[in-house]
Amino acid sequence: MRHPSPLRVGIAGLGRLGWRHAQNIAHGIHDARLVSACSPLQSELDAARLDLGVEQLTTDFEHFIRAPDIDAVVLVTPTALHAEQTIAALEAGKHVFVEKPLALDVRDCERVEAVARRHPELVAMVGFVRRFDTSYRRAHAGVARGDIGRPFLVRSQTCDMNDPSGFFVPYVPQSGGIFMDCSVHDIDLARWMLGNPRAERVFATGTIAMHPEIAEYGDVDNGLAMVDFEGGGRAVFYASRTFAHGHETQTEVIGTAGKLLVGRDAARDRIVCSDKSGVHFASTGDFFERFGDAFMHEMKAFIAACRGETVLELTLADATEATRIGLAITRSLRSGQPEKV
Repeated sequence: MRHPSPLRVGIAGLGRLGWRHAQNIAHGIHDARLVSACSPLQSELDAARLDLGVEQLTTDFEHFIRAPDIDAVVLVTPTALHAEQTIAALEAGKHVFVEKPLALDVRDCERVEAVARRHPELVAMVGFVRRFDTSYRRAHAGVARGDIGRPFLVRSQTCDMNDPSGFFVPYVPQSGGIFMDCSVHDIDLARWMLGNPRAERVFATGTIAMHPEIAEYGDVDNGLAMVDFEGGGRAVFYASRTFAHGHETQTEVIGTAGKLLVGRDAARDRIVCSDKSGVHFASTGDFFERFGDAFMHEMKAFIAACRGETVLELTLADATEATRIGLAITRSLRSGQPEKV
């Protein structure tokens, strides 16, 4: 059933990514209104009122999801809260968009799926934003058409610019480590490009190149992983937090009749300058710059699904499988041995 008026949306979490989603809803989607915000920080709530015109502001999550004049919620909260908050919102009768990963435990993902099945009238979506990037969508369409024959190998990377302060280190226990935080996107892309095969075995290794303090959390700042899928498909992932030049996301899909490459050289634009110092170009600064349009497309897709205008291809089961594979990779990193998925 189609929703006849603008969807009333509330957002929980107004950090860097939450603020981007809030801006997109408030200023970029005419079929939605941002009517409520929840945050433990008064400064974030004040900004939502002054800059975005949000009138309903609260620090109480339970009060937030029980509000009768909200149709959907967007959850951009710490990963450890995702599963419980998603369940609570669904049981309160709200459509839910929750940032990736869905949870840091497969059982929690499965609990979310079970609750969602009891509420088929509600939309539940996890934020795998790269599926909504124009270049990745074109690449996926090409694979589906058979442009490169049968795809059998994906090589994908997520690499962030180094922050000398190591701001991310204290958040490792909450994020699940480099593979759950960064490579979960690549895991989802690999499954998507290869036709959603089941993962059978993984192996991971890594090194600490610049942030030795991360060792106490059993994590690395540069990691490599390989995944064996049923049917012979393979994927190789590289994640880094130490790149010097900026954010570099890249994915290569190799098939029996060719290959596709998305994100070559992390170029900011198509300008290449040649002068006495050499040939050079500007690189992408961070993931907001690289995927700014995709974040908008992603939220528009969620709003359209909530309004009954479209059906999402991305499912909670996809999110569960990404978590299952990411956790197996993390186990392999720590054990030094291949792990079954």
